[in-house]
Amino acid sequence: MDENWNYCLAAILLEEGGNDDDPHDPGGRTSRGIIQREYNAYRKRKGLSAQDVWKASDEEVADIYSHQYWLPFSPQMPSGVNLMYFNMCVNAGPVQANKLLQRCLDVGDDGHIGLITLGAIDTIDDNAVVPFIHAYAARCMSFYRSLKGFKYFGKGWTNRTKTIEAKAIKLTTLHLGQIPVSHTSDDSQSA
Repeated sequence: MDENWNYCLAAILLEEGGNDDDPHDPGGRTSRGIIQREYNAYRKRKGLSAQDVWKASDEEVADIYSHQYWLPFSPQMPSGVNLMYFNMCVNAGPVQANKLLQRCLDVGDDGHIGLITLGAIDTIDDNAVVPFIHAYAARCMSFYRSLKGFKYFGKGWTNRTKTIEAKAIKLTTLHLGQIPVSHTSDDSQSA
């Protein structure tokens, strides 16, 4: 569902915020979710000199998100599922996002998306998308609670997961041409 790219990018950028250099964050100096090391590697591959990640342009951030986290798998997923997956790719890394996805699909969780995982994604029908989103959100929360950084970032990760879950359901209902049934923002906060 590549037509979801702009919606999903905007949703993630809103959650990521701006610039950050929290001493408790192992990623270190960050801008809109892009860490300095990643930005340095991106600029090097583009033949550009290194610069502070806080000076990254919106276009550079979008390009990194597109090639590092959105492609190639998000466009192959149902609307809404792709937002949940994309969010975890950005926030926890693609391997962890893959493992959580695979656990929800009940396939081997090796962290590599191949033919088995893609085949399982293809079996998610329209009626199963919203329950799948809820299951993925629950897996995300379990993962976050297992991290030692939860004491510092747990409230933010919890709020982010609930917000992205609600936006994923909205994206699903927009895709299906339906009005959300019983999944209001108040309902998603009680999960």
